[in-house]
Amino acid sequence: MNPTPHPRPTRRELLQVGYSGLLGLTLGSAGRASAEAQRSQKSVILVFLTGAASHLETFDPKPDAVAEVRGEFGSIPTSVPGLRVCELLPLIAARADRYAVVRTLAHRDNNHTAATHHLVTGAKQPGVRFDKPLSRDDWPCYAAGLSYLRPRADGVPSGVTLPTFLAEGPLLWPGQHGGFLGPRHDPWQITRDPNKPDFRVDNLRPAPGLEVEQLRDRAGLLAAVNAGQRSLAESAAGRRLADQQQQALSVLTSGAVARAFEIDREPPAVRDRYGRHAFGQSLLLARRLVEAGVSVVQANMGRVQNWDNHGGLFGRMKKDLLPPLDRGVSALLDDLAERGMLDDTLVIVAGEFGREPKVNKQAGREHWASCFSGLFAGGGVRGGRVVGRSDKTGAYPATTPYSPDDLGATVYHVLGVDPASEVRDRLDRPVQLNRGEVIRALFVG
Repeated sequence: MNPTPHPRPTRRELLQVGYSGLLGLTLGSAGRASAEAQRSQKSVILVFLTGAASHLETFDPKPDAVAEVRGEFGSIPTSVPGLRVCELLPLIAARADRYAVVRTLAHRDNNHTAATHHLVTGAKQPGVRFDKPLSRDDWPCYAAGLSYLRPRADGVPSGVTLPTFLAEGPLLWPGQHGGFLGPRHDPWQITRDPNKPDFRVDNLRPAPGLEVEQLRDRAGLLAAVNAGQRSLAESAAGRRLADQQQQALSVLTSGAVARAFEIDREPPAVRDRYGRHAFGQSLLLARRLVEAGVSVVQANMGRVQNWDNHGGLFGRMKKDLLPPLDRGVSALLDDLAERGMLDDTLVIVAGEFGREPKVNKQAGREHWASCFSGLFAGGGVRGGRVVGRSDKTGAYPATTPYSPDDLGATVYHVLGVDPASEVRDRLDRPVQLNRGEVIRALFVG
């Protein structure tokens, strides 16, 4: 008796398995590495302050400076003697023993797109010019670099970016995907607010009527789809589709990541602790994804350029920006510590540059890449310290400056990847993944 043939996949099934990226989620890589290499030892959560938060109104206040430098806010002591932060960050201040502040981040590009690329990839944008958009000539983001060097085969993506894709009209911010490493290494991109009551990522679940066990039994599903798409498969687009199909099927039969997105499973008290706003719920979702095995999560704090305050800075920071950030970040640090995850999860809070140490006539601050700050916690970072010192106005580093290249080297170091590893560009030429130096002062006594 002949075995029962695999039923022909429906259009719904094909869309569900093969085109998940078109539904608001870009699939990352699924490698064929051995089980031992499927997971990095540690994870990274990059809390990205898109648009560039003022270091003077966050982690490097200058209470003794003149008013036009100091600004309208005061500073408060933290739980660590000698370390002060903005008065609007009382919860973060109370947890200073859990993090280090680097006050001498610096680079030379005051353009948002180029600076964003630099910060989220750890490398300067190739062929940089004013507002050069996203392209496959970009350097790979951290999740993509990890995916290339340590591919996975367990259905869990190396990286997820949420809850916004950085774009303004037709301009797409560079550095957000796998760049020259190709689309198979792109992180997943979620573009829905996890604070919304109806938040869900539908394409992480099988289509109605198609259960996980059925997918496992129907091992010929992808073969049947591809058999009817041979001409497409011969093209570069077809090869990308095959990669996405394999990854999607792996995710659908795994379920771990799908469950991580079910944020409504969290007790209401936990969700309240993070804050019922996009900032807080995005950071809660980041914790859930790391818990599910995702190695790199980039949580964009707001729409693109959300922190770009050339005017009305103080009112916006006081009302819309600093209170939710304070609540969300402090809850994340507490939650990771209580779950025994902080030692294995590096949390970075930073924007692409700082703000000019002089308040302008519109009560705002202009772009300033010459000196800015970042918060680093977990992942082996020794908390309760300040790394580096800016000058008396916060204009320039007074001690050793650290570039975004160094931040990137630190990210890869925590992930267990040699920053100097060789990767291949689009022309198959060998290039060095990162040229920075690990910020060793974060980890030593």
